[in-house]
Amino acid sequence: MKSPTEIGTGTESESISVETLREELQGIDDSPEPGTAVSETVSEVETSLFGAEQFSYDEDHIKSSLDELLVSLIALRDSDTHGKQLLDDLAEEFDTMLSPGTVYPRLHELCESGLLDQRELVKTKEYVLDDPEDTRSKVAAAARQHLALGMVFRAALEEGDFE
Repeated sequence: MKSPTEIGTGTESESISVETLREELQGIDDSPEPGTAVSETVSEVETSLFGAEQFSYDEDHIKSSLDELLVSLIALRDSDTHGKQLLDDLAEEFDTMLSPGTVYPRLHELCESGLLDQRELVKTKEYVLDDPEDTRSKVAAAARQHLALGMVFRAALEEGDFE
């Protein structure tokens, strides 16, 4: 049975505690630094691939993988999964300045496709994974595609005649 301090329509992902709403209205945020998991994950990947070498993401590649990036960012966060924070993550972690007109329609389409669920909070909308298994499967499929292409590019660089 749901606690009387939870508001929602049935599933845990749709429930919001009264305390969470109160904190949002009062501007209180005593949760750990948001985005830590995102920053740590991106940093670990870059370091494992490139060591100390500076790496920069190409905006066109980010845009072509935007759906998978958005659901991955949401999966890595415990809170602050609203559109503005996702835009900030893309800017800070992937050196990509996308407009709200690019990101918000993608979020809405991900909701319509059943991968994300949108929760109305007092001042904003928060996004959560609606079907974590299906979302994980789609991100894994995209990762396999990118990895395979990367390996083809690498083999071509090693074996091809680029002179």
